[in-house]
Formats: sequence, structure tokens, C-alpha cells
Amino acid sequence: MKTETNAQQENFVQRAIDLQCRFCDTLLRHTFVDLGTSPLCESYVPEDRLNHGEVFYPLHVLVCEECYLVQLDEYVSPEEIFSEYAYFSSYADTWLEHARQYVEMITERLDLDTTSQVVELASNDGYLLQYFEEKEVPALGVEPAENVAQAAIEKGIDTRIEFFDDETARSMVNEGLQADLVIGNNVLAQVPNLNSFVSGMKRILKPGGVITLEFPHLVRLMEENQFDTIYHEHFSYFSLITTERIFEAHGLTLFDVEELSTHGGSLRVYGCHDDDSSRSVTDRVKSLRDREIEYGLTDLETYSEFAEQVRATKRQLLDFLITARQEDKTVVGYGAPGKGNTLLNYCGVRTDFLDYTVDRNPYKQGMYLPGTRIPIYAPDKIRETKPDYVLILPWNFKDEIMEQMADVRSWGGKFVIPIPEVRVVDE
Repeated sequence: MKTETNAQQENFVQRAIDLQCRFCDTLLRHTFVDLGTSPLCESYVPEDRLNHGEVFYPLHVLVCEECYLVQLDEYVSPEEIFSEYAYFSSYADTWLEHARQYVEMITERLDLDTTSQVVELASNDGYLLQYFEEKEVPALGVEPAENVAQAAIEKGIDTRIEFFDDETARSMVNEGLQADLVIGNNVLAQVPNLNSFVSGMKRILKPGGVITLEFPHLVRLMEENQFDTIYHEHFSYFSLITTERIFEAHGLTLFDVEELSTHGGSLRVYGCHDDDSSRSVTDRVKSLRDREIEYGLTDLETYSEFAEQVRATKRQLLDFLITARQEDKTVVGYGAPGKGNTLLNYCGVRTDFLDYTVDRNPYKQGMYLPGTRIPIYAPDKIRETKPDYVLILPWNFKDEIMEQMADVRSWGGKFVIPIPEVRVVDE
């Protein structure tokens, strides 16, 4: 007798028989998790478009049996997603501090000075490069979203408004531009053409230069049930094992790794040219690689077990919201992040359960969440309405948010954290 999962998997293969791994071209046959359909998570709806439809795309995630890259199909081009973007990194104080500490660390570690060159890919609004500017280390941002890039330019940060790939890298090298340090924070997941992107990084890297990339760690996504970090803007989800293989295929060595607390648990990997004899692979790389193997990341069965965790969290959240409504309690959201839109659309939560949400980013205020059409206000709306519960959608910043909104407790309000499982915080 076929299990439901096997039947769904076979049906999916019949519908998408030619879908191949974006790194190694292996036919994709194994489901990681199916979150139904959802609109693009950053496609916020203005009030004058509320009477119009939205396009929903599948959130069916697969895993490659050859390289173990977890990935979504490219339903929408990066140009459509990122040419104008609603995420501005500078609105998260915790993230700004993370960026500042990174710049302090890497400047000292690599002895960067006024003769060095830093290039950040997907540099957003200059949240990180501003700290290199303060140190008078020459820095260039490459950012495809014009509205976000303009915010960086207004800060005086040199920024190229374009997508980065191997062709872009060729142009930069032809202009005489190469980097001592190439940075990519939370961009690798947003690249559909991985091979061109990584090849481009190698091309602009000076001999002896270093690449650092940060991205959410697949193990933490699975352990902490962070399924809401899956959305169409994130094409791929990475382990150390898979990232090593991608680097190696393009003449790069992953020589060091750090485990970070950011975004629910991330990796910062360090890469160099594979002929750079000045850097040896650290014990941290070997240790984490062994732990990933022990965790089961080279066993497809490990990936197939994730979907039931996700379904359990959906049931928990709906149980909480239904009970709150039955008890005449009010529930609102804090934040309008991409992860929140995945969570709410997958769980079918709309204004029947969540009155509204708030966000510090003025770009989102006055808009409506994609799919669910939940209105977005400024944070003061919570103080005006005094809800019983505040559901924190950007749970990775929960401590910062609960500190900023500490007065919620003054009227008996409580915070709700949805991931890894629904938890009410009242102290």
C-alpha cells in the first residue's frame, strides 16, 4: 500500500518530470516539504489593488539525491522579484549590530586598510558597507533593487544597481576591479543560477582574497522547524556539505566556517582560491561536516521526515487562534516579513484570526500582506488597540521586539512565538 507521501511524490514527478537540480542537473524526484501555494512573499498589496487578484505559485520543495541541495523551482524570474524590493536591512537594530561586529572582526582578520577593496553582493541599503566607510576601507555594493540601492547611495555608499553573475564579474574585472574581500549575506539562497554566481565570485576575487557568505543553516531549519523561511524568493537551502561541493566545482576551497545565531541559526563560510596555499581547512569545517553526516544529511530519509513536523505546527497555530477567538480574545501580528507571509498563507490565517499586523518599515505601512490581505500599520497601532496577544512573525528578532514593545504587558497582553512550536510568553 502506497503512503500518502509516496503517492504525492509520484504525482509531482509526473507533473514536473524534467525538473533538474540547479547545481548538478540531476533529476529532482524527492519531496522535502509541500507548503501548498502562495504569492510572492514581498508582493505587498496597496489599498487600490485590493479588488484585484494575485498570482499564487507552488511552494513545493525538493531535495537532490546527488548533491543534497534543497530547492524550489524558479517560478518567477529574479528580475520580477528583486527589481523593487520591500526589505530594508537597516530597520532591524540587531542586524545592524551583527553587521558592525562583522566589519570589526573581518577588518582585523584580513588586515584591511585604505588600499584594500571590499565588494558586497546584494548590499541592500548599505546597512553593512557603512561600517567599512567609517574605517575608510574602499567598498562597493552590488544591489539589483533600485529602490533599496538608492537608500545606500544617499548614504554616500558606492553602489552598482544590477544583478551579479559571471557576466557582471567579467565587466567588473575588465574595468580593473577585483576584491580582497567579497561578501554575500543572505544572498546565495536568492540566486537561481548558482553556478554563474559562484563562478562570478571567483572571477572578481584577487589572488589571496577571501569570500565570506552567510546563509541560514539547513540543519537548523530542520531542527527548529523553520519552514516559514521557505518562500519563492529563496530558491535554495544550504548545508555545509552541499556548499563545499559547489565551491569545489568552481575552483574555490571552503576553508573555515562559523555557526551564528542570526536568522534562527546561520553559517558564515570562508572561501579562497583553491591554489591559495596560505590557508588551510580548519577543524571547524571538519567537525561540522562530520556532524551533518551524523545528523543524516546524506540520507534522503532524513529529509522526508520534515513534512510531518510542519503539519504539526500548522495544527498548533490554528488550535491557538481558534481558542483565542472562542474566548473573545484579540490577536494581532508584529512584523510583515517574508517568513510571516509563508506561515500565514500555509496555515490559512486571515483577518478572521489576525486583526492586523504592524511593521517599523514605512514602505510596508498602509499596505496589505500578500495572499492574506491583512492590513499593515505602524507599531503604535498596538498601543492604541491593546490586543490580548501579539503574534511575533519575525521570530528571529523576538527578543528585540519584546523589548521594544515591553508595554504590551502593562495591559495584560502576551506575546506569541510561532516557531519552532507555538509558545505564549507572558513574562
